[in-house]
Amino acid sequence: MNNPQLIVALDVDTLEEARQLIDTLSPLVDIFKVGSQLFTACGPAAVRFIMARGKKVFLDLKYHDIPNTVASAVRTAVSLGSLVQENPQSIFMYTMHTVGGLAMLKESVEAGAKCAAELKFLRPKAVGITVLTSEQKSDNIQSLVLERANLAKEAGLDGVVASVEEAAFIRRQFGKDFIIVTPGIRPKGDEAGDQKRIATPAEAIAQGSDFLVVGRPIVKAKDPKDAAKRILEEMGK
Repeated sequence: MNNPQLIVALDVDTLEEARQLIDTLSPLVDIFKVGSQLFTACGPAAVRFIMARGKKVFLDLKYHDIPNTVASAVRTAVSLGSLVQENPQSIFMYTMHTVGGLAMLKESVEAGAKCAAELKFLRPKAVGITVLTSEQKSDNIQSLVLERANLAKEAGLDGVVASVEEAAFIRRQFGKDFIIVTPGIRPKGDEAGDQKRIATPAEAIAQGSDFLVVGRPIVKAKDPKDAAKRILEEMGK
């Protein structure tokens, strides 16, 4: 099993809220997720702010469109850090919907890698969305996730986003180097919220997850730093 890492989802409405969380959590957290909520609110500024603090960006915009459009979007995303004077770098990881198909996935991965090489950045990791953790579990969900993970692998992606309930068989099927990003992480005793397929940090790691995405249990906590510390301690055990 790879060394699991925590990603904190900055699911907030303003750059100022994100700034406060980053400054508070930076001693403990290295990777921050920028999703649709924050990116819609303040766009590339959020990405560049994280990079300027010397932290990594997981850009979770779940790209899904015609191949040329997504490839262009990925190139733009990779180049966002070129204007960061303090610490120019590529985004660390980004997401695409596997339902976009092989051509979309393959062309976009190639575009991202080429752009990173031109800028002399490390190539960002590309991960495919399989089935959202907010979706109800169904009888065919494992076969559907496996089919989409196979597509991601064929297209050259580094891994997938999947719930803990699919992580174990993805790990068995694709080996230790295929990245598994698991959202829907909740510490013991926390409410599920709108997530249907959740897991504790310990459960996710036991099933083979590499990156654990945590949002509300940290971001909405009275003491976000303490909440992050407790989750990291559980991961360490």
